[in-house]
Amino acid sequence: MALVAVQPSNTNDGNDKGGQGEDFGKSSPVGLVLLIVFFIAIFFLVKSMNKHIKGLPASFDEPAEASKEAPAEPASEKKD
Repeated sequence: MALVAVQPSNTNDGNDKGGQGEDFGKSSPVGLVLLIVFFIAIFFLVKSMNKHIKGLPASFDEPAEASKEAPAEPASEKKD
């Protein structure tokens, strides 16, 4: 027994526009509003991130002179 796949014949006499009906390419106003809301959200996100980044120090390394002057004592030693 053999199964044969049959492709459907083109019965619309060449009127097929490849999925481009009369509403093809028209976006709804809801899509425009959603896009504008996304741009506003991204603007405020970038503004907030820049504010937080400006508050960071230039380097997270400890200054070299502070570590040389006062060496840290081990936490296990207790002075009574």
